[in-house]
Amino acid sequence: MTQKFPTVGRRSFLAGLAASTALPLIAMPGKLWAQEPRAGGTLRTPAWPAPSVLNSAISTAGPETFLGPKMFDGLLAYDFGMVAKPQLATDWQMSDDGLRITFNLREGVTWHDGEPFTAHDVAFTFMEVLKVHHGRGRTTFGDLLAVETPDDLTAVFVLETPNPAMMRALDSRESPILPAHIYEGTDILDNPANTAPIGTGPFKLAEYEIGSYVVLVKNPDYWEEGYPLLDRMVIQYVPDSATRAAMLESGQADAVFLNMIPAQDIVRLDEQPDFEMDTRGFEGMPSAQQMDFNLDNPILANVMVRHAIAHAIDPEWITQNVWYGLGTAGKTPLHVDQVEYYTTEGVPEYPYDLDRANELLDEAGYPRGDNGTRFELMLDPSPWGTESITASAYVREQLRQVGIDVTVRTQDFGVFVTTVWTDRAHDLVLYTVNLGVDPTIGTQRFYWSESYRPGSAFTNGAHYMNPEVDALLEAAQVETDPQARRDQYAEFQRIVMRDLPVMPITNIHGANIANTRVHDHTVDALGVLGGFTRLWIEE
Repeated sequence: MTQKFPTVGRRSFLAGLAASTALPLIAMPGKLWAQEPRAGGTLRTPAWPAPSVLNSAISTAGPETFLGPKMFDGLLAYDFGMVAKPQLATDWQMSDDGLRITFNLREGVTWHDGEPFTAHDVAFTFMEVLKVHHGRGRTTFGDLLAVETPDDLTAVFVLETPNPAMMRALDSRESPILPAHIYEGTDILDNPANTAPIGTGPFKLAEYEIGSYVVLVKNPDYWEEGYPLLDRMVIQYVPDSATRAAMLESGQADAVFLNMIPAQDIVRLDEQPDFEMDTRGFEGMPSAQQMDFNLDNPILANVMVRHAIAHAIDPEWITQNVWYGLGTAGKTPLHVDQVEYYTTEGVPEYPYDLDRANELLDEAGYPRGDNGTRFELMLDPSPWGTESITASAYVREQLRQVGIDVTVRTQDFGVFVTTVWTDRAHDLVLYTVNLGVDPTIGTQRFYWSESYRPGSAFTNGAHYMNPEVDALLEAAQVETDPQARRDQYAEFQRIVMRDLPVMPITNIHGANIANTRVHDHTVDALGVLGGFTRLWIEE
């Protein structure tokens, strides 16, 4: 069955958008009174890059993970503090040995095409999609042996070993439930529903022009009575960050999410009375900027070269001058906000020191040539946001000072992903990543040898292989003793910072900036990566 949805055409869409942005805004100086939440209205937000698909079950890229939760639900959601709460599952019980988890499912839920949601959809999604095609799901659900469905409203997860991370990964962003009746028996990655989604979520797709815009409209049959409050969302894909900032400031957009304008503009607009920055709601996606070394390059396979490059780059400078202080300089592969496991005790450091960088490069056997150059490298910065492209200019200059000639290659998002993770035609790659609510879910994929799979984006792009690290990561996946798990991740941090296949740059402190008329975009731990069911806009 193929979903049918109304289309409005490019010209009429753009005309309608222009008309809506021409409406005068009502000034409310000083916020003299607070209105009650109201239903109706349109949220307009620019973003970049554009998605390649509209299904976050098969892609962990940022555009898809923002859109997916608006159209799909997960089994669970999470309050602040990552406290689990019901979504498609109303309650759940775990066996004493941690090997069986029973989810009781919500009754009366329908897909956007009117078909009923059942436990079979849950079983199909986890066993046939997330375990197979999701970049993090192969690890998160690797020990999931089966999903039993004794009836339409019961799903029982059967695990080979306990999985302490999994219960933090059942939300609509990380594990959206797909309709089995649409995907079963098809090529999952090539199914037309990947660009014409059919979910159970609060919004339905109304219009999609590849690379240009997405229009979502309220699902009138959503299972949560009275929600969502918005009538419509318009996500317009605008490649220039200055234009995105100007759209917000001029009133052509209502909000910009996920650091989608330069940090200096976020800070500047937050000082104005009509705008407000919010840094909550990033618990489900502690993000970082990092630089991978392609260890298949013989030059970068030399650990002294990697150490030299680390000494030539100052993450604190990047954090303050590129991220404008909206972050913390990276010290380990974990995010500083992953407080349960993060440690710098005994972890190697690489303080900014050009003299030491030059010494190491000489020792590694790469003297300067007559023109002062030791060797050449290609650096690919991600086009997601602007910060990696901006930081790449700094990296190029710093490495020039120690005799490394760096070429910066900028590409659109799809080509960037293919170049790095499919073709592997890169030397250095600078990009931002989601490190996950648990190291097993987010960080592990960059260091575990099993996650090296050309063609699978945002995984082990360095081609790093260390049996000792593999053993630590695999043990931590199933370890239920909190102290033992902390010890495993502490040793992991010490080893990989010695080997340095990946250089941490900045632990990002996420930020959203919105007009003060926009309310309740962040109401729980998932923030703007949730469904926007409570978001409302003042008249």
